[in-house]
Amino acid sequence: MKRILSGIQPSGQLHLGNYFGMMQRMIRYQKENDLFCCIVNYHALTTVQDASTLSKNTLQAAIDFIALGMDPEASTFWVQGDVPQVTELTWLISNVTGVGLMERGTSYKDKIAQGLTPNMGLFNYPILMASDILLFGGELVPVGKDQKQHLEMTRDIAKKFNRTFGDVFVIPEPDIAEELQMIPGTDGQKMSKSYDNIIPIFGNEKAIKKRVMSMVSDSTQIEEPKDFSSPIFQLFSLFLDSNEVVEWKTKASQPGLGWGEVKSSLFEKMMTYFEDARTKREDLIIHQDDVKDMLKTGAKKASAIADEYLDKARESTGISYGR
Repeated sequence: MKRILSGIQPSGQLHLGNYFGMMQRMIRYQKENDLFCCIVNYHALTTVQDASTLSKNTLQAAIDFIALGMDPEASTFWVQGDVPQVTELTWLISNVTGVGLMERGTSYKDKIAQGLTPNMGLFNYPILMASDILLFGGELVPVGKDQKQHLEMTRDIAKKFNRTFGDVFVIPEPDIAEELQMIPGTDGQKMSKSYDNIIPIFGNEKAIKKRVMSMVSDSTQIEEPKDFSSPIFQLFSLFLDSNEVVEWKTKASQPGLGWGEVKSSLFEKMMTYFEDARTKREDLIIHQDDVKDMLKTGAKKASAIADEYLDKARESTGISYGR
């Protein structure tokens, strides 16, 4: 049984890219593995700096994740800020992290290019992420293409710490699903809140349908075959079983299929797929205190593991000075 660890930022509405890129895998993993999953609200501070918004988003992300299938009893599920040991470890490992390593971070450069104001939270983001992983002995970390470099940085930091102070940390391995590296958004690019091209999982049905129907398509006419490798079909295929894929490939290869019909079918399939989750989410919103209790229990479980690794790190560096 492997210890699998990942987290998700509460920086806004969860969307299909979040679900198929990471959340679905985490929900599946909890059945046969030692799953650790957290809502990383410290990380979200790099972009969300309104207290009420961050507080609301954090609880909402937890509710949405549980509605989609995360089982707090079968996993360790908590809010990052409820286990503040992660910030102490961030400082300890930062002292073996080279400035050059941070300066090579492509995610930081990309975010600055997108217009975000440079700050040390953004710059040190990979060190905090490393702390999230190392503090709980994460062995396998599901990551997308945009986080792959951060996982490599985590491995470098852990190895340098172990060489300097002794064998303290597990060296994590990446878990990358190549076929899910690019979940297309409404404009055909990777689905991301930064590009304002997301399709939300939950929310107003009319607004979701408007998003789906706004997906960019090519100019092929109804009497022409459709490209099954197009972003619209890439997204649609995630909701289809193997027989349905064959059926839609056949439809796409023949005249008479319009993009409007494909988008409408995608919307209907999506709403059916998440129907049970939407019902569960409505109940969780009514019983938010129960969700908070689940998160508190998860934080206690996570904190016990965090203390083990932090105590080792403190002792190995001399911070605990023999107490």
